[in-house]
Amino acid sequence: MSILRNKKFLSLYTATAISNLGDGVGTVAYPWLASAVTRNPVLVALVAVAQRLPWLVFTLPAGVITDRVDRRKAMVAMDGVRCALTVAVAVAVFTQRSGLPAPGRVPDVMGTKTGLYVVLLVATLLLGMAEVLRDNSSQTIVPAIVEPDALEKANGRMWGIEGIMNTFIGPPLGALLIGVAFALPFVIDAASFFAAAALVAIIPGTFRATRSETPEGESGASSWRDELKEGVRWLWGHELLRPMAIILGLMNAADTVSGATFVLFAQEVMHTSPLVFSILGFGGALGGIVAGQFASAASKRFGSGTCLTITLLGGVVLATLIGSIAIWPVVLVLFAVMMMLGMLWNVITVSLRQTIIPAHLLGRVNSVYRFFAWGMMPVGAALGGVTVVVVDSFASRGTALRATWFVSAGIHVVLFVLGRRYLTTAKIEAARAAVS
Repeated sequence: MSILRNKKFLSLYTATAISNLGDGVGTVAYPWLASAVTRNPVLVALVAVAQRLPWLVFTLPAGVITDRVDRRKAMVAMDGVRCALTVAVAVAVFTQRSGLPAPGRVPDVMGTKTGLYVVLLVATLLLGMAEVLRDNSSQTIVPAIVEPDALEKANGRMWGIEGIMNTFIGPPLGALLIGVAFALPFVIDAASFFAAAALVAIIPGTFRATRSETPEGESGASSWRDELKEGVRWLWGHELLRPMAIILGLMNAADTVSGATFVLFAQEVMHTSPLVFSILGFGGALGGIVAGQFASAASKRFGSGTCLTITLLGGVVLATLIGSIAIWPVVLVLFAVMMMLGMLWNVITVSLRQTIIPAHLLGRVNSVYRFFAWGMMPVGAALGGVTVVVVDSFASRGTALRATWFVSAGIHVVLFVLGRRYLTTAKIEAARAAVS
């Protein structure tokens, strides 16, 4: 039976599709707005830092919250918060539209529009915090609405539709909307969060984790600390998930080194317009569509460990090629391969975590895992901005923007060596067998 015949999963799947359509619009709108209010690479990178900082400072508390509340209600609440914040950004952009470049034009501002930049920075930080709790709740709710043997297929469908909306449909739509009015993509993004909240709200049932009561005589604060420690101990004591989380964290940091200033790289090195900038996401979407369909089969055919190692090696090759060639049609193709490998990693590792982590610990352990995996992103973003400034002091601006890709490739070399040692198929299958 098709996984989409599961009505609960279908509602979650549709909400994910709509929400990620808005996110795809935002992947063009937010960096383009940042580049319109400042050309300073450190300030542009700081927006990426603010977006990912919550994964470092809020992920662990979010895990405890996820295991204490109804996960469906948490998703609805966080999508509501994200809707309100995005409306605030839209209003700020609309009221200051006279100081922004004409719709669809590549920004050439030399100074920094401080007021709008502060709004963008604060909103990005708060949106990131809501995203942490929402995404953690979303991943932990999936095992409650699909059968265990359908997890990889369900995750493949979820990651696939996220890729389609986030990189194939959303970005070009965002570019077209920017061409009409700078505030319009933020309005659409807000509407997508509202619609997603409504769809998740109609999923029937209760999705609160089964947990022990607070011991008599202990305060709620003490219970929070104990529950958090329990999640940390479980992950840190697991011989497979511990290195997997650390490797993923460094891999995400490497990707963010180049991603934090990518809008400047696209504008100044590849000379893209908003439309071409959005088209670059097509490659990623195509790779995501393909990988979402074959990831589970590839894992079974070649072994999960082999697939993860190939992903790490691909990071070395792809980052080197993008930094060296920097021609947008070629980068489009390379992005397709990059997303294909990233999707393969996600489907395998997310399904593995959902299988081997005890249900009552899933929210907390998942958040600890993400603390390592995503918490390094703001570090990578900051490193990306600093790399551009340092290299720019003795080389050309174009060379400085290319340098972030070579730093990313160097980090991936180290991760490839570590992955071959710690993420083997034998260790992954042993971890699965231990809970069967």
